[in-house]
Amino acid sequence: MSRNVVISGGGTGIGLAAARLFAADGDRVLLLGRRAEVLKRADVPGASTYAADLGDPAAVRGVADFVAREFGTVDVLVNGAGGNGQLEPPAESGDPLDRVAHDWTVNFRINTLTAALLTEALKDRLASPGGRVLFVSSIAAYRGSGSGAYGGAKAALHPYAHDLARELGPRGITANVVAPGYIEDTEFFGPQIDPARRERLVADTSTKRAGTPGDVAATLHWLASPGAGHVTSQVVQVNGGAERGH
Repeated sequence: MSRNVVISGGGTGIGLAAARLFAADGDRVLLLGRRAEVLKRADVPGASTYAADLGDPAAVRGVADFVAREFGTVDVLVNGAGGNGQLEPPAESGDPLDRVAHDWTVNFRINTLTAALLTEALKDRLASPGGRVLFVSSIAAYRGSGSGAYGGAKAALHPYAHDLARELGPRGITANVVAPGYIEDTEFFGPQIDPARRERLVADTSTKRAGTPGDVAATLHWLASPGAGHVTSQVVQVNGGAERGH
């Protein structure tokens, strides 16, 4: 039976790879993202698109209204929107504390708030039973990210997912997190990752290769399957053994 699947950050990278997997199952897919032109270029058969800044409550209300009209029930919600706050416009002030405040605020907005707003807006529309809520976190939630802001923003998704699992579990809905390590073919590092940094990240894995969006998408796809119906409140790491976590 075809399911309704909503994927934020669905125009590129992990979100796009996940969208293609669900579409291949015959599911109805809605791609969300900030950039309409990127969503339109996404090659996902039969997918709908809706461009919105998911850090803006008013924009998320628009998404919720669209979902209500066009889909009704949401079977799978994949919160894949987010990214490296260092690629966003920099702070206007040169004051060090202003830059710190900007860095943390930007990372929280694009990585945490986007997921929380979208999930809360669609929570009552999740299929009961059988609904799935999925979050894309990061290895940085375990080992930091330089400034701490990106890793902290991703780490905040973990307790939120645990709380959702307890809240939604009686309705037969699961909530889980997937935490990728270094994944190639995404926009996280900008136009190109420094070759020396790439070499270090690959060397840190047990598999001695970079991850792909497909690696993460396959894990999301399984967590959304009937076979994962008793898996909830978990953080599944997809990093080639670079981090074991706790």
